[in-house]
Amino acid sequence: MKTQSLGSCDLEEKPFVERAGRNFIGRASTSILTVPNGGKFGDWTWIEMCPEGFYASGFSVRVESNQYGLDDTSLNGIRLYCSQGTDRSYLYTIESHIGYFGEWTDPQWCPEAGFLKSFQLRVEPEQGIFGDDTSANNIRFRCTSNPTLEGRGPDWGDYGGWSQECTTGGICGIEVKMENYQSGLDDSTLNDVRFHCCA
Repeated sequence: MKTQSLGSCDLEEKPFVERAGRNFIGRASTSILTVPNGGKFGDWTWIEMCPEGFYASGFSVRVESNQYGLDDTSLNGIRLYCSQGTDRSYLYTIESHIGYFGEWTDPQWCPEAGFLKSFQLRVEPEQGIFGDDTSANNIRFRCTSNPTLEGRGPDWGDYGGWSQECTTGGICGIEVKMENYQSGLDDSTLNDVRFHCCA
């Protein structure tokens, strides 16, 4: 177990944060949220789930900054912060697979004890044989407490349509489509994501 710094402006007191990993993959989900515009490269990786009774109330992204003519990978990971009800003093994180590049941004939170309920993915189209593919570049979430949160990724590509919404509870699981490291060739890393809803 380890704690992670979440920044003093996000929560009044610094919570204890534990990595959930694959410890709770037996939790039953009620639906899976998808979008039609994900990138084509890579393979779907493993599922990670919040513990029973916990739902994703915040998120951060791992983003590689503009490489200015070198190989850009942009969005490399999505981390969800799982909380229980209105209590955000003890959190679990889930992220499935992550790429090698970039830094994690500070978390963003649903206000008023809300949970993430739907998402939208910003994706750059395939750039052709001599182009630099980045695929997924940013993500937006809607909260059950109504606000929309946007990641701090670049503005390359376009947002597609919104996913369906979790009808009860909220987002409780994640799996990503990730291109493996290309050993000096064109890396696109994270291409697509699916989120699980729990009642």
